[in-house]
Amino acid sequence: MSPAPARKATAAVVDALVALACGLAAGAVAGVKVSDGVVELRPQSPAVWGLALGVAVGVSFANHVLLTLAARASLGKVITGVRVIRACDGRRPGLFRLIGRWLFGFYWMVLFVPLHLATDSDVEQQDAVGLRMVRRTIRS
Repeated sequence: MSPAPARKATAAVVDALVALACGLAAGAVAGVKVSDGVVELRPQSPAVWGLALGVAVGVSFANHVLLTLAARASLGKVITGVRVIRACDGRRPGLFRLIGRWLFGFYWMVLFVPLHLATDSDVEQQDAVGLRMVRRTIRS
């Protein structure tokens, strides 16, 4: 059973917020300098933003690829009751398909999300690289 668009969007927002929060936290830690008991914030440093971006991308990869490889769902998908399967046979997705799906997500974010917001269209994110999201079933 295909999940509702709101469920898909909620999962995506949770996943994005997790990556963003981890990236910003890492950048904040890197941007703090303590000398003689005085805390100095250095948010203008390129190293701070580079680390923040690197950690955000790394957490996104770990969440969308590695966690999904292990558990069939990222953190946002677990929370919303969704999992990722291969569209052709419903089996567990492989590493390379998950990497392709993760990369497609960036493409979708950069190209289609701004277009959707600008035109107020009703386009939904499509399943990519032979993988699709389905609602998790509860087994008794």
